[in-house]
Amino acid sequence: MPIPAIKTCAVCGRAIAPDALYYRFALTLQAEQDVIGGGAGTPGADSPEEELTVLLKRLEDSPDSAEAWEEQVHWERGGTVCTACRTVVVRLLTSPPGPERPH
Repeated sequence: MPIPAIKTCAVCGRAIAPDALYYRFALTLQAEQDVIGGGAGTPGADSPEEELTVLLKRLEDSPDSAEAWEEQVHWERGGTVCTACRTVVVRLLTSPPGPERPH
């Protein structure tokens, strides 16, 4: 029976022993924005069609690459975490709603 490859914790970077408990994760962040016809609008646009045109022009004129824009809209990562880091990740992602915290 082959020995499993040593895994590395995505948070702390430590090696996870083959016989140690570890956790796999998959995280997807998808951007959403209620801009088109959403009330606040885009400066220089009088209708949803004009708003879309202004947004597309802004994308075309941007110095960012298509990959950079895609990364802002859809980001996925997966990996493993050790037992100690699992606690930190779960606490971070399940913090109770409350007063807005600084970024």
